[in-house]
Amino acid sequence: MNTYYIETYGCQMNVYDSEIIAAILQSEGLEEVDTPEKADLVLLNTCSVRDLAEQKIHTRLGQLRVIQESTNPDMKMGVVGCMAQNLKKDILRKKPYVNFILGPDSYRHLPAILKSGNIPKRVIDTRLSSLELYDGLFPARHEGINAWISISRGCDKFCTYCIVPYTRGRERSRKPESILEEAKRAVQKGFVEITLLGQNVNSYRSSTGGFPNLLRQLATIEGLLRIRYTSPHPQDVSDDLIAVHKDLNPRVCNHIHLPLQSGSNAVLNAMNRTYTREHYLKLVEKIRTAVPDMAITTDMIVGFPGETEKDYEDTLDIMKQVRFDAAFMFKYSPRPGTKAAKMDDDVPDDEKSDRLNRLIRLQYEHTLEKNRFLIGKEVEILVEKESKKRSSDMMGRTSTNKIVVFPALHYKPKDLITRTITDAQGVTLMSREL
Repeated sequence: MNTYYIETYGCQMNVYDSEIIAAILQSEGLEEVDTPEKADLVLLNTCSVRDLAEQKIHTRLGQLRVIQESTNPDMKMGVVGCMAQNLKKDILRKKPYVNFILGPDSYRHLPAILKSGNIPKRVIDTRLSSLELYDGLFPARHEGINAWISISRGCDKFCTYCIVPYTRGRERSRKPESILEEAKRAVQKGFVEITLLGQNVNSYRSSTGGFPNLLRQLATIEGLLRIRYTSPHPQDVSDDLIAVHKDLNPRVCNHIHLPLQSGSNAVLNAMNRTYTREHYLKLVEKIRTAVPDMAITTDMIVGFPGETEKDYEDTLDIMKQVRFDAAFMFKYSPRPGTKAAKMDDDVPDDEKSDRLNRLIRLQYEHTLEKNRFLIGKEVEILVEKESKKRSSDMMGRTSTNKIVVFPALHYKPKDLITRTITDAQGVTLMSREL
């Protein structure tokens, strides 16, 4: 085997895992190619969080089978990641041309599989590990602005709708020395921003302290302009974490993604979220008192089993109180293997769609309101790349993770600039010449 090709689906953690896999393959002498037609080995790094993601993988495997039969008969295929962990029996039964299936804790076994000569017809390793953190392995990254860095793996929260604890195992934290070394290597390679990843980053624990202490250590790295993270759990956000945002602004960015999921206490309890709407509102007040310009974003699920119109109205009410800068919003879909999948999915799909559309419209109003508030104000922007719409423009992000489009002028990627906001168009800020 000489070449490989990886397709990544799902969250940022999967992007990070693909970079780890690439580093392993490159250490075995394989070179990356840009299409599956050129590859000896094709890997799909998969996601099981939502049903749509799984459907995409099944469709893509069928397309790859056509490529294999028509143009690349020696191509070997592997399914790795969360879907491999969760649906291995389904893949075994329906996709006999898939050569191996590896769960998220089994990537170190790739060299042994490759060295077995011709890859055996079926290799399956989906064992979860309470120890695997991929410490000592440094991702193979392409050049860029932001580097994803995993600080922990797995989850102990067991929200009733979520498959992650079953596909990624129990929570465990990396050693701070390994994280710091990876961040320094990323800066040496030209990255100027890092985003720390974990299912619940603020549950991070080490012998030298918790998550706030890790942020303070990372902030001392010379050449690192910005630090982001995703996602904290509202139950675990501490006064120390809020103090880090206040003390280390703008190095630690003024943005916190704080998944709420529902504004109804009854639904939050059914989801096993372990906090109430009252706790969440007090937390938001505490954050905004300490850091007034903090951007707060969230996740929302509508149509969870048992959600009444009153429960949904509670969600609309809390959104009106908080006025999030942005939100990721979804209709509930049951994931096999979760506790919620055993509940009566009693909200009709058309009602879920209506509730979602109403939620999206409300959030659009709040996002536009938040963005228009910035018109006339100066903001610090990290320049990223040429704008998609006009080559004479560039785009970048504020510390609050808002996209800004501005004239290219003499700017180049990785510049940290200050400009005045002149307009707000939907989710995008504009900074034209005054």
